[in-house]
Amino acid sequence: MAYLSTLKLNCYFFVGMMFLVFAAFVAIVGLIIGLDFITMLVIFLIIMTIQILISSTIIGWVSRVRHLGEGEIPFLEREVKALSEQAGIPMPRLGIVDDPTPNAFVYGLTQKGSTLAVHRGLMDQLNDDEIRGVLAHEIGHIKHRDAMYMTILSAVPAIAYMGMRMLLYMRFMRVGRGKGAGQVILAMLLIGLISAVIYFMSMLLVKRLSRIREFYADAYSAFATGDPHSLSSALSKITYGLSLAPPEIKSREAARAFYIGNVQNAHKEIERISRNKQKYDLDGDGVIDQKELEIAMSDESNTSAWDRFGVLLSTHPPTFKRILALKNIEKDMKKGSVIEDMIYEKVEF
Repeated sequence: MAYLSTLKLNCYFFVGMMFLVFAAFVAIVGLIIGLDFITMLVIFLIIMTIQILISSTIIGWVSRVRHLGEGEIPFLEREVKALSEQAGIPMPRLGIVDDPTPNAFVYGLTQKGSTLAVHRGLMDQLNDDEIRGVLAHEIGHIKHRDAMYMTILSAVPAIAYMGMRMLLYMRFMRVGRGKGAGQVILAMLLIGLISAVIYFMSMLLVKRLSRIREFYADAYSAFATGDPHSLSSALSKITYGLSLAPPEIKSREAARAFYIGNVQNAHKEIERISRNKQKYDLDGDGVIDQKELEIAMSDESNTSAWDRFGVLLSTHPPTFKRILALKNIEKDMKKGSVIEDMIYEKVEF
């Protein structure tokens, strides 16, 4: 059982864990190159601060977001405004991505400075209720300050990745054959290896928190719209739509933790369901419809140990788990009125 306060405690816990990983990284690198901890900490904090400050610009650029003018998409503007007022947050800036896949995401370090962007494919492939459910999910991310936490935490693996690249650069560098050449090579090798370990550890933390926050945003959407089924339907369509993404679109995917759907997850989930198509195609028409998809998603709860391990490396929970959580919320809502904090009781992670 979880509450909104549980989400905050999880954030504090993961920030604390990431700080310990970061401090260990700084200390080890400083020891290798012969600099004291304070000096290394200042250098790394400067790099991290710069990265965090420019992160929103980078995400918008690599995702090819085009900011919308007032009245350009009236439905989108009207729904986001209403949902923002309901959530008690400033209305985010709106953006569109000319991408045929159904997806949406928010980014920005503050609630006031957030941008909510949708793919053209989302507007084309989902109905109004489903789009509203997705928009409420994204507003939930802004309300919970998810983009801020994810941006800050993602800075550590990004720095570790830079150190890890040393392993690749070494073969292109000419260190020379002087007295200290061997020590330089050894130092670079150690920094590269330590960076790889830190990168893997920090990414596990980032992805774990990302999966938790997706559940909370789904729950908020269910409360805000009063219609959990529409988001369930949207998630099904998004998963299928993303699974059809051509390789060039898949390769352009940036900052996947910020999206409502993950292309890599979608390909794996639909591939697994497709292998059992005869089992799930109950009417034998060759197409898995909405009801059959729900059965397939429920059945996927009995995944193998290997699949469960694969989830640890993912930024998003399996779609079937998100749909099952929304079904449980829907059952409670049908019994009577539900206050916001009660919605999060069904969040399981």
